[in-house]
Order: sequence, then C-alpha cells, then structure tokens
Amino acid sequence: MESKKKIYALIPPDFYPKTIAVALPADPQAVAKQVQEAGLVYPLIAKPDIGARGMGVRKLKNQEELAAYCQESPLDFLVQEYADLPLEAGIFYCRYPDEKKGRITGIVSKEFLSVTGDGKHSIRELCQQNKRFILQLDALQKMHGSLLDTVLPQGEKKELVPYGNHARGALFIDDSFRATRELEAQIDTIMQQVKGFYYGRMDIRFRSWEELEAGKAFSIIELNGAGSEPTHMYDPEHSIFFAWKEIIRHWNWCYRISRSNHKKGIPYMRFRDGVKMFRDNARFEKTIAQLYV
Repeated sequence: MESKKKIYALIPPDFYPKTIAVALPADPQAVAKQVQEAGLVYPLIAKPDIGARGMGVRKLKNQEELAAYCQESPLDFLVQEYADLPLEAGIFYCRYPDEKKGRITGIVSKEFLSVTGDGKHSIRELCQQNKRFILQLDALQKMHGSLLDTVLPQGEKKELVPYGNHARGALFIDDSFRATRELEAQIDTIMQQVKGFYYGRMDIRFRSWEELEAGKAFSIIELNGAGSEPTHMYDPEHSIFFAWKEIIRHWNWCYRISRSNHKKGIPYMRFRDGVKMFRDNARFEKTIAQLYV
C-alpha cells in the first residue's frame, strides 16, 4: 500500500510521465484546469494513488472522460501524460547498499491484450476464441461497449487494453536474456538516482531495446519496492517450480539488503506493524476490487 505520488517524488522528473495528484473530493472543472496548467495533452492516464493489479487505471480520451473519472473515483488519484511508446517491460533491479553497482535479476516483456481481425468474426468472438481473453470480457464490455461487435478486416490489429498488467489480460514473456552489459549499466545509472532504492521492479515504456540501452526514449510508469514480484516468472512457458525458485531467489536478495541496511541503523518493521499492513492491504484490495473495473 504505497503512494505512487510519494514514489514518483523520489524519481528524477525526466524519467517518468508528467503527473498531477488529485485529492478527493475531485471537482471536475478544477481538475481540468490543473491538467491545462500542467500542459497535459489527451489522451491521459488516470489511476488511484494507491492501487493494485491495474485496477482503476483508465485511459482518458477527452475532458468528458476526465470529468467522469473525477466523479466515479472513490480514492485520491493521479492524472499523467500517456507514454505513447510501443514497448513495455518490467525490469527487476537489486543492489547491496555497500556496492557501487547493481544488477538486473529479471526482465518481463508485456504484450497488451489485442486481437487481429479475420474479416469474419467480431472482436467479441475473437476474444471468446482465446482462453486468456474470456475472463476479460465483462471488463471489455464496460470499456468498449458496442465496439466489441465490430468485425475487423483481415490482418487488422486492435489493441483492447493499453496497460501491461497481468490481471488486465497482458501476456508476460520472460526476456531476462536481454540483460546485456549495456542495458544493466543504463538501468544501474537510472536506479542510483533514486535515493534509497536497492530492490524492486520498474515498469517502463520505451521505443526499442537499442534506444533503452542508450538511455533514450523511455518513461518509467511504475516503480515498486519490497512488495515487487519477479513477474518474468509468469511466462506461461515456466513451471511452478521455476516460479518458486525465483521467489526464493528474490526474497534472499531482499533479506540480505535488509540486513545490510539494518547494520547502518535502519530499523526492521515490527511484527505487529507487519500484521497490520497485511490486514490493511486485504481490506484495501477487497474494497478496490468492488469499486473499480
């Protein structure tokens, strides 16, 4: 249960999309004015300041959709420019506090939920042919309505969910082999500019792997700390045993980093605080699942 606003404040502004924070109650006209004064241009991304599994994230095409989000949102939220870059990946990074250089411990590439037309079947029917898409049909109906009855021409691709989230139908592919020496050096340079960050996953949009290696054309859309998962384990080609191994490997990293920080005077979380955190998180996820598509 981490505030995205507070996390963004740790990141150099050039590394993430231009963002404004909105506290409830959210007056649509006042928020629209904030958007205009910040120089944000549609489409925009709106998301809860504290969120989970992509719930509540919405792409806003115009001021009317922004106004609707303001009225519907039960939580403080962020509005940010849409990172219009074709690729998205989650890059897990670890560094011991006494080390000068960190390392990439996993990379997941994300394929957004999309369909390719055959000139015969509607978008809805194409989704029904894919087991992974079937669970998303209710949410897609609320997002797209009658658009799902459209028959796309042969070969035309339609992106249905513009978010790289597993719970929103994205396919996760283990691309850890892309952790070249050049990419690792670039990610290390970026992460060392985030004060106190030693363990976690950045979700990043970018134009090409070559440009990312060169530190060009990228935007960090999320940064997750100790609660991060090594999401490359969700590649459908991997077994449950691989996933367990990766979880244990990363927990070991987290433990050793925590021990190192503790020796420098940073206290451990108390047991009762940890129990409270889990209970609060369970209540929060239950609430947000009921309120957001």
